[in-house]
Amino acid sequence: MRTDFDLLVIGGGVNGAGIARDAQGRGLSTCLVERGDLAGATSSNSSKLVHGGLRYLEQYEFRLVREALAEREVLLRIAPQIVWPMRFVLPHRPEMRPRWMIRAGLFLYDHLARRVSLPGSESLRTATHRFGQPLSDAITDAFAYSDCWVEDSRLVVLNVRDAAARGAEILVRTTFTGAERGADRWTCRLVAEDGAERFVTARALINAAGPWVLQAQDAAQARARDRVRLVRGSHIVVPALYEGDQAYILQNDDRRVVFVIPYEGRFSLIGTTDVPHEGDARDAHCTPEEAAYLCAAVGRQFRRAPTPEEIVWSYSGVRPLHDDGADNPSAVTRDYVLKTDAPPAQAPVLTIYGGKITTYRRLAEEAVEKIGAAIGRPGTPWTATAALPGGDFGGLDLPHFEAVMAARHPWLPPATLRRMVRAYGSDLDALLDGASGPNAMGEAYGAGFTERELDWLVTREWARTAEDVLWRRSKLGLHMPAEGQERLARRLGG
Repeated sequence: MRTDFDLLVIGGGVNGAGIARDAQGRGLSTCLVERGDLAGATSSNSSKLVHGGLRYLEQYEFRLVREALAEREVLLRIAPQIVWPMRFVLPHRPEMRPRWMIRAGLFLYDHLARRVSLPGSESLRTATHRFGQPLSDAITDAFAYSDCWVEDSRLVVLNVRDAAARGAEILVRTTFTGAERGADRWTCRLVAEDGAERFVTARALINAAGPWVLQAQDAAQARARDRVRLVRGSHIVVPALYEGDQAYILQNDDRRVVFVIPYEGRFSLIGTTDVPHEGDARDAHCTPEEAAYLCAAVGRQFRRAPTPEEIVWSYSGVRPLHDDGADNPSAVTRDYVLKTDAPPAQAPVLTIYGGKITTYRRLAEEAVEKIGAAIGRPGTPWTATAALPGGDFGGLDLPHFEAVMAARHPWLPPATLRRMVRAYGSDLDALLDGASGPNAMGEAYGAGFTERELDWLVTREWARTAEDVLWRRSKLGLHMPAEGQERLARRLGG
């Protein structure tokens, strides 16, 4: 068991996962430590979007928007199984942002970064366009533009898988409890879920603990002056409000935006809120007030308002934003801030504040460059062109790749095949290796999920509990019968 590393990364969310992958690929020996499950907090509780952030233009965050727009194309290229294009419809309400402002914003959105695979924006009349069918009769005009959807938890897992395949050590359900700083090494204490204690040394620390960034600083006795603002974003899931694969971005009366997104084939995902969060981020949940707010926001522009009674699932994530002094939580920058503390004759630490799923790869690249320079090993960027596990389609797009998989595994039901292709991509062949029919897949739990897939998630993707399987590595918790979920939990010791 290795005890000395170049880097110890604290936090198994998207930022920590991206950093571990990037660093290990540059030849920096890396250990990632996560006290819970991978993507167990903010990174699995997002709006599931890879987007430039149209509304960020109002805060003049042009650099963030430009970088995010460019990253859409990168992620579409390196992870086509879990990132795919989505058309967004922006209804126009005269009492809100004027048409000229929206047109100007969409023009910038189309041209701030080079578009390769995504179509540009357009104006449409709701009375004659299919996108107008769910909208209130009072709305006559709308705009459409392109962004992307992402399976957020799987993005984290795939980055960690690649890091591990390149030699990184991954320690889940292990807590970073403290560190002593030396001239050229940190000596770090790690405690596993079962109480086992382990000490490792590292030339540098990277604090990617998300909402717990300040607690990790305290454990390392390296508290910085920067402040963190915790902002809760809640989402609700209701039965599908409309047919079609388009999403809606609604301008609410408080000048925030609320997304309505087709979800898991049978549902609509609605979010998000921006509420100051007090207390531990692990206790975050969608409050009745937030649920009512989201339902009302949709009802102002849709023909039919969802009701809180229709909610089948809700979740909340806490964003650890760098406190820039803004009064309104919605106005606090979503850009990331990286701070390196490297006093003379002391081992360095890099702390991450903020960040977005969309720009995680670029954040990781910059973080590794900074910490690499601090220890004299910056390395060469490489992640913009290297596919994540399962993302090599041999030049095919997702529909054509799915057709190839369907021909190769004709015994898989179409709905199951579609789900598995969008989870595992080109790794599906390895997962199904030797299976020529349902009898080779082992125990069936429902919703197309079997023992064969469970074994993959446990042995290859660090899943340990039913929640890891049903709500992070998949969303089968929305589809699997209760009896199957109970058997799955018993199988995993829950």
